Amino acid sequence: MKETILQGWQDAWPTIKSSKPLATGVGVIDESAFNTIEVDKLFDAVNHASTTIGQAVLFRSLTQPLDALDELKQKQEAVEELRQNSALKEALEQLLETAASHEESFYLLLFGEFLGSFGTAREAHEIEGYGYLQYKRGIRFMLDLVAQIQATETPQSLYLKTLFDKITAFADTRVYSLMEGPAYISENGIQSKQERKNSFSPAIIFRPRMFKPLLITLFFASVWALAHFFPTDMFNISIQAIPTATIFFVPLLLVYYPVIGSFDRDSCIIPLRNEFKKSADLAETLDALGQLDELLSFIKFADAFGSPVVLPSLIDGEHHRINLVDAKNPVLGKENPDYVGNDFVLEDDKLVLVTGPNSGGKTAFCKTITQIQLLAQIGCYVPAKAVTLTVADRIFYQVSEVSHLNDGEGRFGTELKRTKDIFLATTPKSLVVLDELSEGTTFEEKMESSSNVLNGFYRKGNSTILITHNHQLVDNFVRQGIGLPRQVEFANDAPSYKLIAGISRVSHADRVAKKIGFSKEDIDNYLADAK
Repeated sequence: MKETILQGWQDAWPTIKSSKPLATGVGVIDESAFNTIEVDKLFDAVNHASTTIGQAVLFRSLTQPLDALDELKQKQEAVEELRQNSALKEALEQLLETAASHEESFYLLLFGEFLGSFGTAREAHEIEGYGYLQYKRGIRFMLDLVAQIQATETPQSLYLKTLFDKITAFADTRVYSLMEGPAYISENGIQSKQERKNSFSPAIIFRPRMFKPLLITLFFASVWALAHFFPTDMFNISIQAIPTATIFFVPLLLVYYPVIGSFDRDSCIIPLRNEFKKSADLAETLDALGQLDELLSFIKFADAFGSPVVLPSLIDGEHHRINLVDAKNPVLGKENPDYVGNDFVLEDDKLVLVTGPNSGGKTAFCKTITQIQLLAQIGCYVPAKAVTLTVADRIFYQVSEVSHLNDGEGRFGTELKRTKDIFLATTPKSLVVLDELSEGTTFEEKMESSSNVLNGFYRKGNSTILITHNHQLVDNFVRQGIGLPRQVEFANDAPSYKLIAGISRVSHADRVAKKIGFSKEDIDNYLADAK
């Protein structure tokens, strides 16, 4: 079971990007794939969530995507219901708008720093005074959330209904009862209203306000008793008695405020907020709110993309398959109608070998494939005219890594360790992208090592895409009848960014060198100018 967002926030002020990728072979993507696929940029493109918790849930989904087909289909059904039921969608948008405007008060209650009785708050996370106002505003956020969900029509899709049920069920919890109040401070600790029904021990009633009617009544009763049994001029209601009464009452008031305020803060507000922060029920409720926001973010992303988007058709299969029609990069293609889409099919062949000159679009296209697969596995729309794919248990994207001084293996060994980790973690249901293989060694060793590695992945049966300039390697596999050769198209010495059949045997290195101003002619000119 995934860690809730609130659990991840226990020791720090809430941040959107608090979730981390799981270890290699444990989650769908690991840290290296997370960085190479550029999940941070993908999040920025998709993120249209209104609340902090919604954004944190969306980031967690991208960081730790689902690998269960049934769960993903349920999320898709929820998105489709919101598309079709405008009244429900508008009600949730209103709920989220309200939540977004008040959630900071809730986080301040849970994570704010108390400055003491006479401190002045200068930062968003600081609480001045005794915390009464922050407490009332904080619990109001959760109480209003439950009330709004209870007043909203019940959805039909299982995923949405489950989220609604989680939030409404919070009303039956101890934490909700404590928030609703009053709370009771007894010898058994803090008790809720329901817990006090069967308890006869004495208790102090806590309500978040400085004015305590019972305490003040007891105070005046004591004053009356003093006046009755020990009569003095101080208790006579006359102008002459005011100076004497002032001397008596003002010190009492100066003592009343700090004593009562400090007691409520230290014995009630802080213990209560600590219980709220550690509550599994509250954490699940907050997550459910974030998941509602995430679903609406998917719809807003689809509306803002500017090109056709679809919910992928998810199929079951013994090994990974993917079929894309006019697929565009989710990051680069957003609000860019001129972005070139591509078709791509990887089914029984299991291996695609992509060649082409530098800056032809090989890497961008492979990131398109992995980013679309990732979006599909959080239940989101993807930029394409049609998409059919299986759910991948692992998504890997390997690029050549620079060796570290202390690894003792050099570039070739560092890369091979990563490739080995990927190989051991994959199954036939995995998607693997390898950007070049066996760098940092001779051409002959590179050919042999790359062939061995690719044959291993092919025999394992997963979907493997190799990006390479090594057309000789591709020739070898094509002669064996293994793999589909694909190349990025160039027309009139410029990339069309289309992926077509075939093997590219040119590099266009000189074109790239001229583009960045470091061709042979540029070098000659620099040296001539330096003389």
